Amino acid sequence: MKIKSLIFFGLIQYCISVNAQIKEPVEYVNPLMGTQSLHNLSNGNTYPAICRPWGMNFWTPQTGKMGDGWAYTYTAEKIRGFKQTHQPSPWMNDYGQFSIMPVTGKLAFAEDERASWFSHKAEVSKPYYYSVYLADYDVTTEITTTERAAHFQITFPENEKSSIVIDAFDKGSYIKIIPSENKIIGYTTRNSGGVPQNFKNYFVLVFDKPFATNYACIDRVLIKDKLEATGLHTGAIVEFKTKKGEKVNVKVASSFISPEQAELTLKNELGSASFEETLAQSKNEWNKVLGKITVEDTNEDQLKTFYSCLYRTVCFPQKQYEINKEGQIVHYSPYNGKVLPGYMYAGTGFWDTFRALYPLLNLVYPSINKEMQEGLINDYKEGGFLPEWSSPGFRDVMVGNNSASVVSDAYMKGLRGYDINTLYEALQHGANNEGPLEAVGRKGVQYYNTLGYVPYDVEINENAARTLEYAYDDFAIWKLAKALDRPKKEINLLEKRMMNYKKLFNPSIGLMSGRNKDGSFPANFNPFKWGDAFTEGNSWHYSWSVFHDIQGLIDLMGGEKKFTSKLDAVFTTPPVFDDSYYGSVIHEIREMQIMNMGQYAHGNQPIQHMIYLYNYAGEPWKTQYWSREVMNRLYKPTPDGYCGDEDNGQTSAWYIFSAMGFYPVCPATEEYVLGAPLFKKTTLQLENGKQLIINAPNNSDVSKYVNELKWDNAAYTKNYINHFDVLKGGELNFDMTSSPNLKRGTTSEAYPYSYSTSK
Repeated sequence: MKIKSLIFFGLIQYCISVNAQIKEPVEYVNPLMGTQSLHNLSNGNTYPAICRPWGMNFWTPQTGKMGDGWAYTYTAEKIRGFKQTHQPSPWMNDYGQFSIMPVTGKLAFAEDERASWFSHKAEVSKPYYYSVYLADYDVTTEITTTERAAHFQITFPENEKSSIVIDAFDKGSYIKIIPSENKIIGYTTRNSGGVPQNFKNYFVLVFDKPFATNYACIDRVLIKDKLEATGLHTGAIVEFKTKKGEKVNVKVASSFISPEQAELTLKNELGSASFEETLAQSKNEWNKVLGKITVEDTNEDQLKTFYSCLYRTVCFPQKQYEINKEGQIVHYSPYNGKVLPGYMYAGTGFWDTFRALYPLLNLVYPSINKEMQEGLINDYKEGGFLPEWSSPGFRDVMVGNNSASVVSDAYMKGLRGYDINTLYEALQHGANNEGPLEAVGRKGVQYYNTLGYVPYDVEINENAARTLEYAYDDFAIWKLAKALDRPKKEINLLEKRMMNYKKLFNPSIGLMSGRNKDGSFPANFNPFKWGDAFTEGNSWHYSWSVFHDIQGLIDLMGGEKKFTSKLDAVFTTPPVFDDSYYGSVIHEIREMQIMNMGQYAHGNQPIQHMIYLYNYAGEPWKTQYWSREVMNRLYKPTPDGYCGDEDNGQTSAWYIFSAMGFYPVCPATEEYVLGAPLFKKTTLQLENGKQLIINAPNNSDVSKYVNELKWDNAAYTKNYINHFDVLKGGELNFDMTSSPNLKRGTTSEAYPYSYSTSK
């Protein structure tokens, strides 16, 4: 009996040891989080990206049809192929896309004919590895990647006609089969905009098994032994005779520059490496990047949610640069179609990501954002403006001039070593001119610069949202202008314009609203009306978009008590809405309606910082309560795990910051506003070698309030922490309790930065 007990105890210890070993950061990630989404209801609108952090090329299983932005949906029953993708969101759709699909027993090129049933029970999804069993063909497909290349390992059954389909997609493509080299090359031109006329994505595939038979496809017609095809829709099928369990390896790379560059990338990034070697390298890279933040707790689901969110924050924007044969960094310009030296990134909307994603990069991954800033310089030189939404070049969507925030925050947080003066020139140019598209530069700038706002009645959509964002953007430029010691006249003008938010405060409703050209407010303005004066939201959501001067907003609303009452009302007011501007219920409205948080619409970006504003008005415990409520209720490590579009890392970055216990309410300042940490311990490994350790040993679902905070064992009474103090490292020790401390952080000395109180 004693021996059996010892054996049992040994097995338990072994299992515990194995479990501890496999729980590397990347093993907590669920890339399927957010994939259970539809056009009319987003639970993330994500797809499982098999990739490297910020990699140029992603790969994903494709359940949607060619050209469908919903490339992978969790509820789908069949896989049509495995697609190279650069899609930042289904609403922006894709570019540089083609697919690979193994088939057995029949010639099947058309996507409906080749599609195979699959089950999530026979699917493994990791950032560095994907595997799925294709039931119709008795085939298992495995994928791992580098930054610009992928390695497929396809396990076939015994079959006389095992084949692999290469689909270069429609809208113009080319394919060439080279049997003597077990190779296929080609290009795809399918895109959704934001590219010049000469855009092509060149690809190369090298197989480790000779082709028994090959077919070229031109516009759905298969031609045996034809080696080359050009048309609207081309592709190829190569056939093999396979034994049971035989693995066929396919190495794939692509380039926006040339087929020769694609082959060079294939050689440099995959070379002679085995599938297992590439997989191990990818896994190590993911652990290195995700391991910059270590969270410790007993709640497995929260650990999964945290690292799944962190994974999303380091996917976009994607590297659009390549390494040429001389080892130089070069890129194909989506602005002028030329191949030019230097960095380039693409696939992000600053309207979303200026809020928390870029501040997270500045804190945790500053060297990557330095590359991104250098890429922005090239955007400006090649396109004449900074992009506000790049995919890969200018895209005409959303409002604001929030590149100002992205540029300013990086510099104000200490990034150096790039041409900031050219970027400042770009900010000034964008702030004072309309661009080639409505979403580039500032639409309505002539009104904004003369009246101080974009009027409601001059047929410029989302005018109040534009005004509020331009005012904050002017603040961001003002901060940078002062840091660069620009002329006083220039600084003063920006300082004046950043107060323009006050012009939209409508005292009759106690919120922001549109304003007519003659200075009057529109009669019967409805604060519950989505769109119209605002962008994907209503007045209840956008009225808090005064990031730089919350005290000024408090004054407009009648003081701290009225201000916090209005904040409270966001959560207690029923989720009524007016959708007449859109003519139907858009998904953002539905997501607010069903979350049971009143008018709080966390699924869209404008209101995400609002929870932290209690810190500016003496009630920080409400920030602690509501941030925990949102983290617990609206984020899950599941296919329906988000409460709206994930949006290129922004909604995930909100969670990462909030889980650490602080949030960048006002990018371009040095401050993070405090909430309360989610985990018992968080360790932030900074690039300078320092560590910030966040301890909250009493943390629990019940003990979610901050009773006391100590920084390196000294009492800390502020409602914010400073970025440069964080960079020094140290320990933040949170004493968490089940009851709010109604005395801590209640006086103005504890409040975060507001312009009105900074003089």
